[in-house]
Amino acid sequence: MSQTVVLRVRMSCQGCSGAVKRVLEKMEGVESFDIDLKEQKVTVKGNVQPDAVLQTVSKSGKQTAFWEAEALAQPEVKATEEVKLAEEVKATEEVKLAEEVKPAEEVKLAEEVKPAEEVVTA
Repeated sequence: MSQTVVLRVRMSCQGCSGAVKRVLEKMEGVESFDIDLKEQKVTVKGNVQPDAVLQTVSKSGKQTAFWEAEALAQPEVKATEEVKLAEEVKATEEVKLAEEVKPAEEVKLAEEVKPAEEVVTA
C-alpha cells in the first residue's frame, strides 16, 4: 500500500540534503521523495512504513521528526500572537509614559513664564 510520509529534518546546506537523499535512495519501497531545504521538509512516497522512514532518515545524522508532531511541539501561531500582544502592551505603555511626561513639561513651562506684574522694568 502506497503512503506519503512527511518529516521535518534539520538541514542547513546542500550537503545535509545530500545525506538525506543518499539514505532514501537505498531504502526499499520508496517510489519518490522531495527534499525542501528551505522548509526543512522531506516528503517520501511509496510502499513504506512511517516509522521505518523516520529511522532511515535519522541514519543521515540529522535531527528528524514527523512533520505533524513537530508542528504540535512548536506552535508558531501562538508565538506570533504572543509577540503581537507584547508589542501592543509596549506601545500602550509608551503612549501612557508620553502622556505622563507631557503635562509635567507644560507645568514647568507655566512656572517659568512670570506674569506681567512680576516683570520689573528698569
